[in-house]
Amino acid sequence: MEATRKNLGELTDIGAVAALLAVGGLSVVDTGCGPGIVARELCARGATVLGVEPDPIQAAKNRAAPPVAGLTFVEGKAQTLPLADQSVDGVFFFRSLHHVPLGEMDAALTEAARVLKRETGFLCVVEPAMTGTHFPVMRPFNDETVVRNAAQAALARTARRLFAVESLFRYVQYPRYENFEAMVARVTGQTFNNIQRENVETEEVRKLFATGLKDGGYVFEQPLLLNLYRNAL
Repeated sequence: MEATRKNLGELTDIGAVAALLAVGGLSVVDTGCGPGIVARELCARGATVLGVEPDPIQAAKNRAAPPVAGLTFVEGKAQTLPLADQSVDGVFFFRSLHHVPLGEMDAALTEAARVLKRETGFLCVVEPAMTGTHFPVMRPFNDETVVRNAAQAALARTARRLFAVESLFRYVQYPRYENFEAMVARVTGQTFNNIQRENVETEEVRKLFATGLKDGGYVFEQPLLLNLYRNAL
C-alpha cells in the first residue's frame, strides 16, 4: 500500500495539513488530541476546533490551559463523539487511531463518518509507519506493532467502505534529542501510555539510541502515513 502513496517530503503535521487542506473557517475535531499542539495550530489557521482527549489526566490539563479563541477541549472517546450527525467539516486523527482499543477502531471510524457533513466533510488520519530509524528505538519498551497494524487494517476494512474517495500520502519527520536523558524524559512524560523509566533505561535501548548520533545530537527518521477520505456514504 505504501508504494501507492504520494510523497510529500519532510513536513510538520500542520504542514502536511496545509499542503492538502484549507481549514480556515471550518469546524473540525482533533480526536485523541493529546496536549493539543496540532489543535492550537489548526486554530491559528482559522479553524474552530474541538479537541477530544480520552486520557483523564491529559484532558484535565487541557481544560486548565490558557484559553485559545476557537478551541474547546473535552474529555471523551473517538467512539462516542459529543456531536450531532453531519455537524462538522473535518475529523482528524493524529497518531491516535492506534491508541483506540483493539476491536473499537472500526467504531471510531464509523463515528467520524457520522458527524461529518456528507458532501463536503473529510476524515484525515495520520499514523506512524513502522519503517525508518525511530521505531526500532521505541519498540523495546513500547512495541506498537500490533496496534499500528490493526489501525491500518481498520482503515482498509472500514474507512474505504464509509467514504467514496480515498487519497494516500506519506511524509517524514526527523525527531531529534539532545541526549539519551532527553528521550527518556519525553517518552515517560506521557500519561496516556504510562511508560516506565526502568523499561527505557536499558542497554538494548541505549545501543539503539546511539546509532542516531549526528551533529552533536541524536536524530532519527519517522515516516508518517496520511489517509484522507471524502464524501461519506
